Amino acid sequence: MFLNKLHISSLLLVLTILCPRTTGQLPKAASFIYAGCSPSKYDPNSPFQNNLAPVLTSIVSGASQASYSSYKSGDDSSGAAAYGLYQCRNDLNAGDCSACVQSAVGQLNLVCAASFAASLQLDGCFVRYSNEDFLGKPDTTMVYRKCSTSTSNDGEFFRRRDDVLADLQTGVSFRVSSSGTVQGYVQCLGDLSAADCSACLAQAVGQLKNACGSALAADVYLAQCFARYWASGHYLPSSADNSEDDIGRTVAIIVGILAGLALIVVFLSFLRKTC
Repeated sequence: MFLNKLHISSLLLVLTILCPRTTGQLPKAASFIYAGCSPSKYDPNSPFQNNLAPVLTSIVSGASQASYSSYKSGDDSSGAAAYGLYQCRNDLNAGDCSACVQSAVGQLNLVCAASFAASLQLDGCFVRYSNEDFLGKPDTTMVYRKCSTSTSNDGEFFRRRDDVLADLQTGVSFRVSSSGTVQGYVQCLGDLSAADCSACLAQAVGQLKNACGSALAADVYLAQCFARYWASGHYLPSSADNSEDDIGRTVAIIVGILAGLALIVVFLSFLRKTC
């Protein structure tokens, strides 16, 4: 009887560790923003998969050492080379960066399983890989936009917001700015030159103003940079653009359930061997 109770208690402990009780308890840095996957898929044990594996491993291990890095595995002439990068928000410490990237890679493998190209953005980090060399090549395609439904007609708010956006637009790499009750920050991928970063941020800031109008908070993610602003107390409480928050909650739940089920199988297998 004691052995059975011990087994049940151990199993409950494992599930408690692996499956958070609510997605609201996840660190904000690991909050899901968006994901993109190529429709083309690679075959199991193919040359591309063999090259992709060390790229993803390097991404996970590298995140504990630096906030950005890029990798390549394989010969270009073979057509099976894999390219990848990760980047953390510059205000994250090494431990939070590492945890964020590890979570992103895990979700990427689930959401974009066997895709030749994929990217996933969490609040605090970004991971991307492809079978085509995208490293250092400027790309200002808009991939995600979110505007709060809360708006303002206050001239003081617009003045403060425009001051913040003007300051952010002059940034290179990562920049934070504030004016009164309005705050914001921007960041470019580490593989961009200063000139390409400035051009990307100019487009991102323009999208914030043109697409989100009088919104009290807004996010715009281009392929290689992002820009964000918010008024105090209005940090994107809702979206007028899409339902990525629901997708993020679904992904988090699926990851937790699959991880829990996998460990249950291993645990029960162990019990059969020991009992």
